[in-house]
Formats: sequence, structure tokens, C-alpha cells
Amino acid sequence: MPPSTSELTAPSPPVRTLRVAALQMVSTPRVEENLRTAAALMSEAVAQGAELLALPEYFAIMGMSDRDKVRVREHVGHGPIQDFLAASAREHGVWLIGGSLPLWADSPDKVLNSSLVYDPHGQCVARYDKIHLFGFRQGAEAYDESATIEAGREPVAFSMPFGRVGLSICYDLRFPELYRALGVTELLVIPAAFTETTGRAHWEILLRARAIENQCYVLAVAQGGRHENGRETHGNSMLIDPWGTIVDRKLKGRGVVIGDLDQGRLAETRASLPALRHRVM
Repeated sequence: MPPSTSELTAPSPPVRTLRVAALQMVSTPRVEENLRTAAALMSEAVAQGAELLALPEYFAIMGMSDRDKVRVREHVGHGPIQDFLAASAREHGVWLIGGSLPLWADSPDKVLNSSLVYDPHGQCVARYDKIHLFGFRQGAEAYDESATIEAGREPVAFSMPFGRVGLSICYDLRFPELYRALGVTELLVIPAAFTETTGRAHWEILLRARAIENQCYVLAVAQGGRHENGRETHGNSMLIDPWGTIVDRKLKGRGVVIGDLDQGRLAETRASLPALRHRVM
């Protein structure tokens, strides 16, 4: 089981730039098919020089029912999805943030919706269990994640040569206090499966706000299209810089969002508008 501390220190020297990629998917109910799609997108991103890759929420399965993910849940450290992630990180020599996958929970009929982080050697170095569980009802459209997901409890960030990376998943985006609890980070990674209804209204504005208020990069990686279960996800994966500028984006369908993080850009933003130092609460 990976360490549960909120920060893990990598021994590598600091780097000034880092190329990152968000791998947008339209996942199906079939795990093996989704893993093949993820592998192809990883190869595409690595060919473009990406050194940190992120997958979307539910990348391994978007079931026909909410119970489907319970049937494919894995124990921590064991299972085909985790084996795939570890092998992929090791094969490509990259940092890999595995979107979210279902892990065993204390409740026998629920899962933890968890994001696992692998270093370039394929070692799992961090795990975040989604804290905020989505609930929504508008007309015939309704979601209740608490019916099949057990909430996590602890904010998680990890350290890598570029700096500190904060983790969150989808609905967490609406709770700015979570990101403040992470402390100062250079990058926030947010895998998601935002609905088309809520995503069209709120996704981009919330992402840009998180980048601006935390003066860091945001890499948001989404599901993006019509799924076999009838659900439509918003997509619009993007990389945002500390000033709130969108560096790259993918609106719909499978594909890669890619761009460079720059320590100079971080330092310039934080020096010209030292909002992080001005906090009083």
C-alpha cells in the first residue's frame, strides 16, 4: 500500500519545465477496451514529449449501471487496472496519474473512487480517495454517487522534481477549501466526468478560478462524449496557467491536451500579484 502522508518527497533534482498531458476519453462498460484506448493515448502523448500523464475519472469503466464499478473493484496494490497503470508508467518512464478507479471500501456494496499516482519506475507513490460525492437532480437527470461510493477523508498532494502536485476528482472542484488545505502547489490535477449539463454551465469557470486563486497550473482531464449508458459527459479537458489562461484544450471525443509548465511563469505570477502571501484567513 502506498504511503498515506499528504506529501511524498522525490529525490530527483528540481526541474524548470515539465511537459504534461491530459488524456481525454469516452469510456465504455468494458475494462479491457478502455485500457487499450488509454494505452494508445499514452503512446501519442509520450511521442509528443509528455513527462506527466493524467487519465480521466472512471477511465477504466463507465458502466451501464452504477453497480458495474463495484463488480470490478480492486484491492489496493492488486488487480488488472493497477497492474496496467504501473506497467505503463514504467514502460514510458513517466509520472502517471490514473484518473480514478474503483477500490474496495469498508462498505461491502461500495467502492472508493481513487486516484493513484505512479512514478517513472512504476511505483505507486500517492493515493487520493474522492472526498466530495456528486449529487444532482434536474428533471429526468439524476445522480447520487453516495449510493455506490464511500467518501474519502484526507486531502493529498505529492512532490516530484517540478514541485508539489495536488490531487482532486471531479465534484471536488466546487469546494475551494479543499485546495487551500493542500497548501501551495505548482500543479493541480483534476480528473473528471462532469455531466454535459453542469459542465456547460460551470466547468471552465471553476477550473480557471482554481488556477487563479491558487496561482498554479491546473491540468483538467475529462470524459468527453456520449457513453453507451446514455450519459453525456462534457469533455473540454484543458491545461490552464497560473494567470488563468488556457494553454490547450480538447472539447469532445478522445484526444490529448498537452503543454509545458514553467517555473518562471509561476514565479512571475506570484511576484507580480503576491496573493498567496496576502492571505489572512
